[in-house]
Amino acid sequence: MRILLLASAFNSLTQRVQAELGDHGHSVTVHLVDGDDSVREAVGRESPELVVAPYLRTAIPEDVWSVHTCLVVHPGPVGDRGPSSLDWAVHEGADLWGVTVLQANAEMDAGDVWASVSCALPQVGKSDLYRNEVSDAAMAAVLVAVGRFASGTYTPAPQDTGADEGCRPLFRQSLRRIDWQTDSSSTVVRKLRAADSQPGVLDEVLGEEWFLHGGHPEPRLSGRAGEIVATRDGAICRATTDGAVWIPELRPRRAPGGPATFKLPATVALAGRLSAVPARPAPLHRSKHEDTWAEIGYREEAGTGFLSFSFRGGAMSTEQCRRLLRAYRFACSRPTSVLVVGGGRDFFSNGIHLNVIEAAADPGAESWANINAMDDLVEAVLTTTDRLVVSAVAGNAAAGGVMLALAADEVWCRAGAVLNPHYRLMGLYGSEYWTYSLPRRVGAAAAERLMQDALPVSSAAAHELGLVDRVIACAPMSFDSEVGALAARLAALPATQSRINAKKAERDRVDLAPYRAAELARMRRIFADPHHPYHELRRAFVRKEGPSGSADRPPRPRG
Repeated sequence: MRILLLASAFNSLTQRVQAELGDHGHSVTVHLVDGDDSVREAVGRESPELVVAPYLRTAIPEDVWSVHTCLVVHPGPVGDRGPSSLDWAVHEGADLWGVTVLQANAEMDAGDVWASVSCALPQVGKSDLYRNEVSDAAMAAVLVAVGRFASGTYTPAPQDTGADEGCRPLFRQSLRRIDWQTDSSSTVVRKLRAADSQPGVLDEVLGEEWFLHGGHPEPRLSGRAGEIVATRDGAICRATTDGAVWIPELRPRRAPGGPATFKLPATVALAGRLSAVPARPAPLHRSKHEDTWAEIGYREEAGTGFLSFSFRGGAMSTEQCRRLLRAYRFACSRPTSVLVVGGGRDFFSNGIHLNVIEAAADPGAESWANINAMDDLVEAVLTTTDRLVVSAVAGNAAAGGVMLALAADEVWCRAGAVLNPHYRLMGLYGSEYWTYSLPRRVGAAAAERLMQDALPVSSAAAHELGLVDRVIACAPMSFDSEVGALAARLAALPATQSRINAKKAERDRVDLAPYRAAELARMRRIFADPHHPYHELRRAFVRKEGPSGSADRPPRPRG
């Protein structure tokens, strides 16, 4: 079928729906909505057999939905209505939720139901849930709904729209406000997670208004309620009435008439104002069940090393790349035959940290430092010859993050993850040894096509292409244990040592230096040219200024 996707942004769910509907043989076009007229124009131009809205913040015009079947994905169970569905669910501690695909009509979220799928809600941030459990349920529901529509025989079920309790109001900042003098750590974390990653929780930090983004409980540190008592991995730790919480990112409140603001690591946002606050780094090598938060951790099980990392939004700054490289070198000093890199849940990596770059005094120079730090990390993985390295891709990956995964000997990907193995939409040529790793994986022709098409790739399509070696069909919370069991079996195989020996011989025959030099020569020219499109594309992306160019060729993927 010809399917038109209407979306307010080319976010993770829109990408997944586009990729997986394409896998099922449908012809899919994405249109980023910029007013009612743009919807009418897109529908007139594409003549779709079906319209699907995976992520739409505005109503579809009546003259469109009254003529064309328009299916809207609502991140809530049947009967739930309103613009802040998932916010309410996280705030109230719901452990079971759902996604509904309904037909657009005159009343928001009140149309007939084409499909609904339930999902668990573990205690993580709203955006993490949206990209994982909610995304899985949404994709399953979309496929069911599209199949039912294609059959021509299915009649959607009407909702009982008389129940006012199903229509929830917008979750406003007045409900999110933290009272540091009375709120417990669990209450603070719940409020932070319900606002992650947008809109954040408006609060006062060091006498200024900031939006707080992300939240993790800290069981050991304490202090005067509201006080910043420690820093770690770019985050600040604030005391509560019964403990403390880690807050990884801050965003300044936008001044009236001022430019859009954007999120930064908390210690970067407060640079120069935290000299009296002690750093409390977590030990790198720790057990799987230790409950303190850190971006990077290492553990060993059954003779296998597991180097886990989780960076906000998948972005990796110069400093984060260097920390991860140090941790990787430590992991390689351990007596293991298999090293798993990644795992956990949510993003694997999206490459360089555009927000930190945008905030730098010299964005071009910071871009150059960041790409070199990424290249150093990728090079370390590519040149590891004394063990097998596995990339465990639990969630989405893009640009240099995909190339980091491809540097490993094997790539294991959770079903549902979306890969964007390209750079072009940010105006970049790319580095991270992609000119070596990508053609080696998929062949020169497919590598060129992936780079030029600049489209999201589903986990199934990535496996078919050869980008990944194994797709693991499991719930997001089960990925770690599934990877652990597979890695233990790999380490125990008699053939593993012979693979390591063959790997070393192959690496000895390949000179990687020319690949890096050629890529970086192109990137240096881009970063050094203040008029290069990269700089404007980066600014627009970081400040979320909306689609640029053709609305049917979205700019850069968003989480």
